[in-house]
Amino acid sequence: MKIEDFDYDLPAELVAHHPCEPRDAARLLLPGPPPLDRRVRDLPDLLRPGDLLVINDTKVVPARLFGRRGTGGRVEVLLLRREPGGDREALVKAHRRLRPGEVVQLDGGIEMTLLGRPRGDAVWRIRLACEGDLDRALDEHGHPPLPPYIKRPDAAIDRERYQTVYATHPGSAAAPTAGLHFTPHLMERLIAAGIAIARVTLHVGYGTFQPVESIEGHRMHEEEFEVGEEAARAIRERTGRLIAVGTTSARVLETLAREGGIRASRGRTGLFLFPGEPFLAVDGLLTNFHVPRSSLLLLVCALAGRERILAAYSHAIRERYRFFSYGDAMLIL
Repeated sequence: MKIEDFDYDLPAELVAHHPCEPRDAARLLLPGPPPLDRRVRDLPDLLRPGDLLVINDTKVVPARLFGRRGTGGRVEVLLLRREPGGDREALVKAHRRLRPGEVVQLDGGIEMTLLGRPRGDAVWRIRLACEGDLDRALDEHGHPPLPPYIKRPDAAIDRERYQTVYATHPGSAAAPTAGLHFTPHLMERLIAAGIAIARVTLHVGYGTFQPVESIEGHRMHEEEFEVGEEAARAIRERTGRLIAVGTTSARVLETLAREGGIRASRGRTGLFLFPGEPFLAVDGLLTNFHVPRSSLLLLVCALAGRERILAAYSHAIRERYRFFSYGDAMLIL
């Protein structure tokens, strides 16, 4: 099995650069066979009483920052995990090679010191400082971390729309995009239809969008998660299917299933799911359409089969679905 087996050709115009209005008007593909074309707002009719949806209530932080080096060259920074002691992990982009010990002046009077790349990969360890309140400066001068395939500057509306309506716990450098389709009204309709909702938290970091060079040699960067007692109890005591909203929720559930079962827990997961890796907990998945050769596409294929998923992607392309973070969705049962 090669990473090239999880490639597909996507017309550039099908990449969604703006969110759907309203959120739950996004199209929803049931892969079949045969494939069915619906809308996210149809979820209460597509699920059954007793089913349990597990959502990821992480909150996206304004993690993209800009600045200049001492030479005047521009720098772009994507903040990742905060380490004990206050240092951070980050992706740092510059025109010329960056070096440990270099100090960069970011917007808002924030000073960034590059400490090194302890794993030898793309992730830097950095230290941030400013004269005033650092967290306030980051919030005021940081930008929503839109993915690079969205070819436009971020706008004020992205602070709201690149965020789920139930986002609670700050910490993500990217949105759990399957959840972007939910509205308060849709959640009320689901509960009225007897479909329960439980919350877990996984802070999306480099592991989720880390490139996959080879399947067998890939090692996921760990991401922090938490499952509370109320959610764990709801998952254990459900009477219907366990349906993850997004790959991040699925990875939390599958991590716990491999560590002795669903229980209240806090930790980190580097679980990498690909075809041949069994699902032990999840019965279904609501997910967006993912980038070729990504760990997210591999996870979806692990659940439903490579041929079935790539056939569904071909159908979505023919029917002009919108792809990636601000795009449409698929429901796998």
